[in-house]
Amino acid sequence: MGVFTRPYDTLLDDFQETARPQREWVDGRGLLLIAGHFLSGVGAGGWAFASAFGYLPGEVASVLLLAASGLAHLLFLGRPGRFWRMVKVRTSWVGRGFLGLTLALAAAVAYLALTLATGRDDTAAAGALWTLSLLGAVVVMLYKGNVYAVCRAIPFWNSSLLPILYVAYALRGGVALLLLFLPWWGAGVDQGLLELLELWIGLSAGVCILFYLTIMASASVGARRSVEDLLRGRVAAAFYGGVVALGLVVPLLVGLWNVVTPVSLGLLALVGAASLSGDFYVKYAIAKAGRYLPHVPGAR
Repeated sequence: MGVFTRPYDTLLDDFQETARPQREWVDGRGLLLIAGHFLSGVGAGGWAFASAFGYLPGEVASVLLLAASGLAHLLFLGRPGRFWRMVKVRTSWVGRGFLGLTLALAAAVAYLALTLATGRDDTAAAGALWTLSLLGAVVVMLYKGNVYAVCRAIPFWNSSLLPILYVAYALRGGVALLLLFLPWWGAGVDQGLLELLELWIGLSAGVCILFYLTIMASASVGARRSVEDLLRGRVAAAFYGGVVALGLVVPLLVGLWNVVTPVSLGLLALVGAASLSGDFYVKYAIAKAGRYLPHVPGAR
């Protein structure tokens, strides 16, 4: 979606801002990109955990999410038929992400087909395919944050912490995905593992808060305006309602309650659903809060 296809009033309002908000990657069809980043992260993290535990429904769900993320990315493009032109691995994180997603999907599907056909996952071929699928999943986790972090024109994104944040939330999303299956799978899961997974859900949410606090200390006008958007501006509803309430408060409250008395597997599945919702709003809030460097001459 180009700049000149926006409503005229919105375009004028944007150019009157000292630090102009970016809209291409969040408004309109830009939501497809947010969905693609969210689905690919959950799919990659879900595959890492589900395949490690040998949980077939989680593996299948992760593969489907990865495939859906690829479709969302293609639909976001103005000319999907020319997607191959973005595959420039040496210079583009978008290209690296595309190859990582392709590798993860191809290797994961081949791994599932082989293990289901033979009934074994300890063969050399299965091990090689699993390793390749994990390699692709790692690239998928890494590429999203780096796509944003290399954008020097948007100070809020241009942070070395952003790729770490996206990797943490991909792993967190993978855990949350498995929590959704607990009512059917949880009877055979060790209680200590459940407590570990739940602890990870709560602690990883703190990474997001650390990122925002670090950005607040930035001297950049654009970054400070982005933080204002998050805390009391146009992104505040998504930040407080989605990122904080669903993604942080709900998991932590259930975790504290679980210290007093063990909670049901259904409630832990609800934690997974809330965490996934919060993860989506993390991606949305980061994209929505992005503002370009001030276009006023001499402004820092």
